[in-house]
Amino acid sequence: MSIFEYNGSALVAMVGKNCFAIASDRRLGVQLQTIATDFQRISKIHDKLFIGLSGLATDAQTLYQRLVFRHKLYQLREERDMKPETFASLVSAILYEKRFGPYFCQPVIAGLGDEDKPFICTMDAIGAKELAKDFVVAGTASESLYGACESMFKPDMEPEELFETISQALQSSVDRDCLSGWGGHVYVVTPTEVKETILKGRMD
Repeated sequence: MSIFEYNGSALVAMVGKNCFAIASDRRLGVQLQTIATDFQRISKIHDKLFIGLSGLATDAQTLYQRLVFRHKLYQLREERDMKPETFASLVSAILYEKRFGPYFCQPVIAGLGDEDKPFICTMDAIGAKELAKDFVVAGTASESLYGACESMFKPDMEPEELFETISQALQSSVDRDCLSGWGGHVYVVTPTEVKETILKGRMD
């Protein structure tokens, strides 16, 4: 088993019309044994920027703490929040710095940039960025997430439709992966509000 699959995870971010959604499953396991069913994979950096960390849970938590630290330093120095593009470059640099003993994480970054234009991106464990205009996926359920998102996504969705689409894609994908699941956690972010929803899923 790959170290990336040790705890199991499913992460997806999707773009809508001046909004984005980011969703994850809630299972924390040790290979096939489930340890917790309320694990938080998605974290807020600021009101318009979120990061999801799939992969090894311990590394995800360590990396998140480093990112918060670096973002707070940036806020103190610049007196403003970081743009999503800048934050993606920061995450990439931090990962690449440790390329010979990497954090076993695959981050998904989603945010609203200038003029509330949605930005999503993912990267591998050594910080190679993959930018997308529609959706990005990560984690052990990524293959089935690709299929579900590919068939369900359409451009310029309003927040309500985006929520339905990302939720259905997540739920149907984690049912096809035994290392992720146990409900879902969805954030839909618009220029004026952040809507957080806990999904109930199959509990097996």
